[in-house]
Amino acid sequence: MESLVSVIIPNRNGATTIGKCLAAAWASDHGNFEIIVVDDASEDNSIVLIERYPCKLVRLPQRGGAALARNAGARHSRGQILFFTDADCLLQPDTLALAAAALALEGSNAIIGGTYTPAPYDRRFFSRFQSIFINYFETRHAPAADYIATHALAMDASVFRSNGGFAEQVRPILEDVEFSHRLRRAGCRLVMNPAIRVQHIFNYSLPRSLRNAFVKSLYWTDYAIGNSDLLADSGTASVGLKLNVLIFAGNAGLLSSFILTGSMILLAFMALALAFDLFVNRGLLLAFHRAESLGYALLATLYYLLLYPMAVGAGALAGMLRHVFSSPLRPRQRRR
Repeated sequence: MESLVSVIIPNRNGATTIGKCLAAAWASDHGNFEIIVVDDASEDNSIVLIERYPCKLVRLPQRGGAALARNAGARHSRGQILFFTDADCLLQPDTLALAAAALALEGSNAIIGGTYTPAPYDRRFFSRFQSIFINYFETRHAPAADYIATHALAMDASVFRSNGGFAEQVRPILEDVEFSHRLRRAGCRLVMNPAIRVQHIFNYSLPRSLRNAFVKSLYWTDYAIGNSDLLADSGTASVGLKLNVLIFAGNAGLLSSFILTGSMILLAFMALALAFDLFVNRGLLLAFHRAESLGYALLATLYYLLLYPMAVGAGALAGMLRHVFSSPLRPRQRRR
């Protein structure tokens, strides 16, 4: 008999996506699963939409954050396997079956991860950029992974409970990173399986894309400094992205100097730096081409080289300042 999989979905004002999320989850090919939605004190009509589906609904009396919601879902689960995803993610028909099979193959001390489909639910330019970007950087070292993201995370329920679940007092959006690193120190293995996929609903415009880059960079930088691995090649916080930001900043300085001095050698240095940036990030740029047209790949490359690093770099600077001037919410722990 197939193992019972408990699908745990935190929801906070997710009325625009939660219905699609639940419809996709209930269409799973896996024959034995339950769905638990933990509503984090939503203020929209999420509850009305959730109650249309035969899932277990856990309602939190006040907002507690995604980590607390996921822990609450785990406490109400019955499955041998826990599968965590988000309210704006659509499971594919084979997602749960692949996750259960991967966990059976790798053993109970493995944390199994999946990724986004290259094509998002919506076809906006910046949504496609984000989905390809995350798919590429999360899977390029598979099956190795530095962390497993909670948009597609499967693990043995007893291992989850014995390790205390997600830390509820970490910086926002980093509970899965902290969880992954803590469980790895406890002897668990992080296994990325690119075949396990969910489709994300982004609805990204240019401002939303840049804001997402800024916010994630801010919190990641703060966390990474505290763990002494700011330069680590870690999933979407890759060496390629960090180099892209540094080269952008360096070329901005060279361009300013050229305007002031007129020295042509500065333009040559800029061209060499840009060529090196393209070479280091060639895998991502080819991923844009594989997933979309050549025209899209060229535009996505320009966005990655000329606008995206501005938001990431600004977020990194803000993260450094936050680390220096704010008190941590929890004791800092080294990753390894």
